[in-house]
Amino acid sequence: MASQPVEDNQARFAVHVTAESHFSWLRTRLSVERTMMAWIRTSIACIGFGFTIVQFFDRLDSMQGVAEALRPQAPRYVGLALIAAGILALAISLIQYRWGVRYLWSAPYRPIAGAQAHEMRTPILALAVILMLTGLLAFGVVLFRVA
Repeated sequence: MASQPVEDNQARFAVHVTAESHFSWLRTRLSVERTMMAWIRTSIACIGFGFTIVQFFDRLDSMQGVAEALRPQAPRYVGLALIAAGILALAISLIQYRWGVRYLWSAPYRPIAGAQAHEMRTPILALAVILMLTGLLAFGVVLFRVA
Protein backbone atom coordinates (compact mmCIF):
# COMPACT_ATOMS: atom_id res chain seq x y z
CA MET A 1 0.00 0.00 0.00
CA ALA A 2 1.56 3.27 -1.09
CA SER A 3 1.34 6.25 1.20
CA GLN A 4 0.39 9.62 -0.19
CA PRO A 5 2.98 12.36 0.16
CA VAL A 6 2.03 15.22 2.45
CA GLU A 7 2.10 18.52 0.59
CA ASP A 8 3.04 20.64 3.59
CA ASN A 9 3.46 20.37 7.32
CA GLN A 10 0.19 22.16 8.06
CA ALA A 11 -1.66 19.09 6.80
CA ARG A 12 0.28 16.91 9.26
CA PHE A 13 0.57 19.14 12.33
CA ALA A 14 -1.61 21.81 13.80
CA VAL A 15 0.71 24.65 14.79
CA HIS A 16 -0.61 26.86 17.58
CA VAL A 17 1.38 29.85 18.78
CA THR A 18 1.53 29.43 22.55
CA ALA A 19 4.20 29.78 25.17
CA GLU A 20 4.30 25.98 25.43
CA SER A 21 4.87 25.52 21.70
CA HIS A 22 7.50 28.27 21.67
CA PHE A 23 9.48 26.63 24.47
CA SER A 24 9.10 23.24 22.78
CA TRP A 25 10.52 24.77 19.62
CA LEU A 26 13.44 26.22 21.62
CA ARG A 27 14.16 22.86 23.25
CA THR A 28 14.17 21.20 19.84
CA ARG A 29 16.43 23.89 18.38
CA LEU A 30 18.91 23.53 21.25
CA SER A 31 18.77 19.76 20.84
CA VAL A 32 19.88 20.15 17.22
CA GLU A 33 22.80 22.29 18.45
CA ARG A 34 23.79 19.72 21.11
CA THR A 35 23.69 16.93 18.54
CA MET A 36 25.95 18.90 16.21
CA MET A 37 28.39 19.61 19.05
CA ALA A 38 28.48 15.89 19.87
CA TRP A 39 29.35 15.13 16.25
CA ILE A 40 32.08 17.78 16.35
CA ARG A 41 33.55 16.19 19.49
CA THR A 42 33.46 12.78 17.83
CA SER A 43 35.14 14.12 14.70
CA ILE A 44 37.85 15.86 16.73
CA ALA A 45 38.51 12.59 18.54
CA CYS A 46 38.76 10.58 15.30
CA ILE A 47 40.98 13.11 13.54
CA GLY A 48 43.21 13.65 16.56
CA PHE A 49 43.50 9.98 17.40
CA GLY A 50 44.30 9.07 13.79
CA PHE A 51 47.03 11.69 13.58
CA THR A 52 48.40 10.63 16.98
CA ILE A 53 48.61 6.98 15.97
CA VAL A 54 50.70 7.87 12.94
CA GLN A 55 53.00 10.18 14.90
CA PHE A 56 53.43 7.74 17.81
CA PHE A 57 54.43 4.81 15.62
CA ASP A 58 56.73 7.01 13.52
CA ARG A 59 58.58 8.03 16.68
CA LEU A 60 58.54 4.45 18.00
CA ASP A 61 60.29 3.18 14.87
CA SER A 62 63.13 5.65 15.34
CA MET A 63 63.85 4.62 18.98
CA GLN A 64 66.74 2.36 19.79
CA GLY A 65 65.99 -1.07 21.24
CA VAL A 66 62.53 -1.31 19.68
CA ALA A 67 61.88 -4.29 17.43
CA GLU A 68 60.96 -3.55 13.85
CA ALA A 69 57.23 -3.71 13.11
CA LEU A 70 55.85 -6.63 11.13
CA ARG A 71 53.64 -4.30 9.12
CA PRO A 72 55.29 -0.87 9.23
CA GLN A 73 52.60 0.82 7.09
CA ALA A 74 49.63 -0.43 9.17
CA PRO A 75 49.60 2.51 11.64
CA ARG A 76 49.62 4.94 8.72
CA TYR A 77 46.62 3.25 7.11
CA VAL A 78 44.73 3.09 10.40
CA GLY A 79 45.52 6.76 11.03
CA LEU A 80 44.35 7.75 7.56
CA ALA A 81 41.16 5.74 8.02
CA LEU A 82 40.41 7.45 11.35
CA ILE A 83 41.11 10.91 9.94
CA ALA A 84 38.89 10.18 6.92
CA ALA A 85 36.15 8.84 9.20
CA GLY A 86 36.27 12.04 11.25
CA ILE A 87 36.02 14.23 8.16
CA LEU A 88 33.20 12.12 6.69
CA ALA A 89 31.26 12.11 9.96
CA LEU A 90 31.56 15.87 10.14
CA ALA A 91 30.39 16.32 6.55
CA ILE A 92 27.34 14.11 7.09
CA SER A 93 26.51 15.81 10.37
CA LEU A 94 26.71 19.23 8.70
CA ILE A 95 24.16 18.12 6.12
CA GLN A 96 21.84 16.81 8.85
CA TYR A 97 22.31 19.96 10.92
CA ARG A 98 21.41 22.25 8.02
CA TRP A 99 18.37 20.10 7.21
CA GLY A 100 17.17 20.22 10.83
CA VAL A 101 17.63 23.97 11.16
CA ARG A 102 15.88 24.66 7.86
CA TYR A 103 12.98 22.46 8.91
CA LEU A 104 12.62 24.27 12.23
CA TRP A 105 12.65 27.64 10.47
CA SER A 106 10.21 26.55 7.75
CA ALA A 107 7.04 28.57 7.22
CA PRO A 108 4.66 26.58 9.46
CA TYR A 109 6.99 26.79 12.47
CA ARG A 110 8.32 30.32 12.01
CA PRO A 111 5.53 31.92 14.11
CA ILE A 112 6.41 29.81 17.16
CA ALA A 113 10.15 30.40 16.70
CA GLY A 114 10.01 33.86 18.19
CA ALA A 115 10.40 37.45 17.11
CA GLN A 116 13.16 36.90 14.56
CA ALA A 117 12.09 36.54 10.96
CA HIS A 118 15.28 34.75 9.92
CA GLU A 119 17.41 31.87 11.10
CA MET A 120 19.51 32.33 14.20
CA ARG A 121 23.20 32.17 13.31
CA THR A 122 25.55 30.24 15.54
CA PRO A 123 29.34 29.83 15.35
CA ILE A 124 28.95 26.06 15.11
CA LEU A 125 29.00 26.11 11.29
CA ALA A 126 32.25 28.08 11.18
CA LEU A 127 33.79 25.74 13.74
CA ALA A 128 32.74 22.70 11.71
CA VAL A 129 34.21 24.12 8.50
CA ILE A 130 37.50 25.01 10.24
CA LEU A 131 37.64 21.50 11.71
CA MET A 132 37.01 19.96 8.28
CA LEU A 133 39.86 22.01 6.80
CA THR A 134 42.12 20.99 9.69
CA GLY A 135 41.16 17.35 9.12
CA LEU A 136 41.92 17.63 5.42
CA LEU A 137 45.29 19.20 6.25
CA ALA A 138 46.08 16.35 8.67
CA PHE A 139 45.01 13.81 6.05
CA GLY A 140 47.28 15.45 3.47
CA VAL A 141 50.23 15.60 5.87
CA VAL A 142 49.91 11.90 6.70
CA LEU A 143 49.23 10.84 3.11
CA PHE A 144 52.00 12.82 1.43
CA ARG A 145 54.63 12.80 4.18
CA VAL A 146 58.19 12.31 2.99
CA ALA A 147 59.71 9.26 4.65
